[in-house]
Amino acid sequence: MSASALMALVTTFVVVTGAPAHSQVPVSVIADVETPAVFGDEAGDNADADDPAVWVDPQDSGRSIVIGTLKEAGLDVYGLDGKRLQHLAAPEAPREGASAGRFNNVDVIYGFELGGKKTDLALVSDRGRDRIRAYAIDPAAVAAGEPPLKDVTAPNVTPVFASSESEVDEQRTSYGLAAFSDDDDAYVVVSQRNESRLRLLELKDRGGKVGYQREDTLRLPGTFGLPNGASWTPCADPGEFPQVEGMAVDTEEGVLYAAQEAVGLWRIELDDEEFESPRLIDRVREYGTPWTYDENADEECVLDTDNDPGFGGEHLSADAEGVTIYHAEDGTGYVLASSQGDNTFAVYAREGDNAHLGNFAIKDGPAIDGVQHSDGSTVVNVPLGDAFPKGLLITHDGEASPADPDRGDSTNFKFTRWDAVAGAFPRPLVVDTDSFDPRRAD
Repeated sequence: MSASALMALVTTFVVVTGAPAHSQVPVSVIADVETPAVFGDEAGDNADADDPAVWVDPQDSGRSIVIGTLKEAGLDVYGLDGKRLQHLAAPEAPREGASAGRFNNVDVIYGFELGGKKTDLALVSDRGRDRIRAYAIDPAAVAAGEPPLKDVTAPNVTPVFASSESEVDEQRTSYGLAAFSDDDDAYVVVSQRNESRLRLLELKDRGGKVGYQREDTLRLPGTFGLPNGASWTPCADPGEFPQVEGMAVDTEEGVLYAAQEAVGLWRIELDDEEFESPRLIDRVREYGTPWTYDENADEECVLDTDNDPGFGGEHLSADAEGVTIYHAEDGTGYVLASSQGDNTFAVYAREGDNAHLGNFAIKDGPAIDGVQHSDGSTVVNVPLGDAFPKGLLITHDGEASPADPDRGDSTNFKFTRWDAVAGAFPRPLVVDTDSFDPRRAD
């Protein structure tokens, strides 16, 4: 990205407006299935659920699996009933004093050419070691009820952002991740922790293992010009920049959606596997609010809400988090983003100017608790067996029940029927199970 284009972004912002929202008040839905709660204590392997992905079984969609990151505790694999099928530990620290693996985000690629065979892959951002890890998904193992994931990461993969192993240990490392295919090529977009940088990598077959090479880099702005002529920088720890975690690629349209946590939701065109100029399509409510940094406070960034100039958005409360895309016919559908600060999810039109259509919340049900402080999410439009015949939304829950104050944070994933989400809106959202096949997304 040119310096002049970046300066234009630093001093101005663009927010797209569109048709009136479907619902100004968040609507409510109830989850159908949940995964076992994991705990952040030592007995729970310091597990912290974060981001899910779905692999669609080509022979029997009811056998499809869900893959979820647990940070220091690695990965879990679940069936559509929420039961754990497999656990994979994160890599150990390579030496004393070094950082161990820590799995942050996950996504799925179908049909990657690996060792001369079309192979489906689960791709994971390893924040601890600043690598991308690849796991082959074996359909035969899924059918047999055996552990389906196998590590196929090339042994010599290098850090995504760090220039040395000592820099890896500083932990400005791989954070968010979104994967996509373009014809026979496969890519991942990776964000950097505590920085506003995104990096595009192309996956490569390295002797039957998965490696990658750098294709492009984009730095989103960290300072913004406000309509009153002032400039504003989101609050962060000293020396840190507003980071991105939640991301998703619209493979049909060639668009990356990226949630910059303290800023808002960006739309970034991908042209010939390069980043084009980003456009901010919605801001968090806290955008432009003055702040002070108090290292003695529980929340070190203290917002001066009494002097909020009113330049923030209306649909996202910081942090803006998990992003996922629901595909429907002729470029229609939805972009969903987690509004972590108010425990809702914002829905935008996929087409045109990405008009905001409303928000929804996943509330407590008779048997399953609701969703709070959600990080990652993913949505699938196709039928997934009898339980989810019209698609599935999976969301991270940052406060899962049962809670246990002696065991640290309790987290898990919630599975919700897409038709239940769609039907909760006064003007129902589209349910389209035929127009898009995630296994042939390019």
